[in-house]
Amino acid sequence: MASEVYWTLLGLVIERPSYGMGLYRRYERMYGDVLPVSEASHIYRGLTELLERGYVREMAAPRAAVAGMGRQPKPHYHATALGVRSYTDWLVDQVDVERKRQALWVRQLSTFIDEPSTALQVLGLYQSKCLGYAGKAGEPRDDVAAGSREEMIERLVARRQRLVLGGQLSWLKHAISTFEARAGSLARDDSAGV
Repeated sequence: MASEVYWTLLGLVIERPSYGMGLYRRYERMYGDVLPVSEASHIYRGLTELLERGYVREMAAPRAAVAGMGRQPKPHYHATALGVRSYTDWLVDQVDVERKRQALWVRQLSTFIDEPSTALQVLGLYQSKCLGYAGKAGEPRDDVAAGSREEMIERLVARRQRLVLGGQLSWLKHAISTFEARAGSLARDDSAGV
């Protein structure tokens, strides 16, 4: 399953079984700023995919939730053992995905290996963006209650962001000095007529 949205949706079902619109609202609150969906139908398509794969199952809504409502109860989605195993495997596999994304970016930057001034411009802009994020890392969301599970999640996210940004800035310093040296080497070669 390639969709990060669907995997994320599976995580929400594992966390707390719910009906479709409830999952959509939780998704928007928890992930809407980092992995947006355009509409609730995306979540329903995801639930269909998860059902077809056997990662979730539909169950009737709890009786207390529909008592006296006078309308058809909404199906609740529950994760299966296969869904939980698959989700945990997918989470661990994200280490490889992240490593490959980083390697891909550096290899794409190497397009400018013989134009180090362009690479340095890209690196400078990238560094500025990182520094902009560094100023915001660790800022708590306004809508998170102190002592809540959401606050714990936000603290974990903020700490990871600060550590990753520190590593990125360290790498950027190295990459900039590498491309500056490359620029100097190419300039010497040009002046020597090589």
